[in-house]
Amino acid sequence: MSVLSRLSFFARNPERNWPYVALLCLIAFPSLAQLPPKEDELAVKFEIHASPIESFDLRDPQRREFGPLVFRGGIELSSHQSGFGGLSAIRLFDGGTRFVIVSDRGRWLRGNIGYDGIRPVRISDAEMAPMLAEDGKPLALKGWFDTESLADDGGIFYVGIERVNQIVRFDYGKDGFAARAAPIEFPPEIKKLPFNKGLEAMTFVPRNLPLGGTLIAMSERGLDDAGNIRGFLIGGPSPGLFGVVRIGDFDITDAAVTPSGDLLILERSFSLLRGAGMRIRRVPLKQVRRGAVIKGETLFEADHNYNIDNMEGLAVHRAANGDVVLTLISDDNFNPLQRALLLQFTLTR
Repeated sequence: MSVLSRLSFFARNPERNWPYVALLCLIAFPSLAQLPPKEDELAVKFEIHASPIESFDLRDPQRREFGPLVFRGGIELSSHQSGFGGLSAIRLFDGGTRFVIVSDRGRWLRGNIGYDGIRPVRISDAEMAPMLAEDGKPLALKGWFDTESLADDGGIFYVGIERVNQIVRFDYGKDGFAARAAPIEFPPEIKKLPFNKGLEAMTFVPRNLPLGGTLIAMSERGLDDAGNIRGFLIGGPSPGLFGVVRIGDFDITDAAVTPSGDLLILERSFSLLRGAGMRIRRVPLKQVRRGAVIKGETLFEADHNYNIDNMEGLAVHRAANGDVVLTLISDDNFNPLQRALLLQFTLTR
């Protein structure tokens, strides 16, 4: 008797035979035994402690202006939750009150930012979950755990995985934590980027701006023959490769697009003698095109005299009062000697 015939036979007496019907359904339709996990089954709720950062300039605590940036405030983040840390990229929503962060161990982190006026002061409703691969298992089990960059196209998230130089797509807006990674097509040169210096920064250009619909990706320190950092335009009106002039010993760690149509590039440096460094550059999107080598202007550069750490994430949002706000986060590398910071600045011009 075939499986379907047995199902028909047992179904005539469902009250007595339901266990057999259920078992045969799993045999006939094995996908029923592998239902996708739900968000509430994946999410781990936990507490994040936020310590205030009152000043950015350690030498002059009253100073608020840094070129076109005005310091709004910051918080140092800590938690007893296992797996918290390694914050590598961030995107903000709802006027800066909600955030999604990717950690470099293949995890999602989301929650809310609470404000005192314009100063960030607390984190609430924090949840963490593993990113899922196509098969529904944690992405990190494939060895794709060095997740360093995040781009958002209206709820479609793109995540860059540095050590394997891969880009995956999640329908986060529809499925949240239950979204599964789908690899996308990208220039073959991305696969040739050096180990641990590969894809580090990504941002998606809104369709109302120059290069609208383009996923911009940049390497940390993958250099072309002229010593420029490699960048990639994926999709959009003019896909191709471009270069970013490397200045000093700084590497690219993230990027974001402003509402007025500028590309912001976050960079960091580190040496045992000078400690950590950070720089933000601005380039008009109209200068970013296939075959171009861009340099832009430096908005601000910071060293050990400022309240920074290993600055890796940059996001831009418009606040409820109309301000254009830059949010920066640092990756503590799960090292107790480093800090997970969230800093915010107003971009005034």
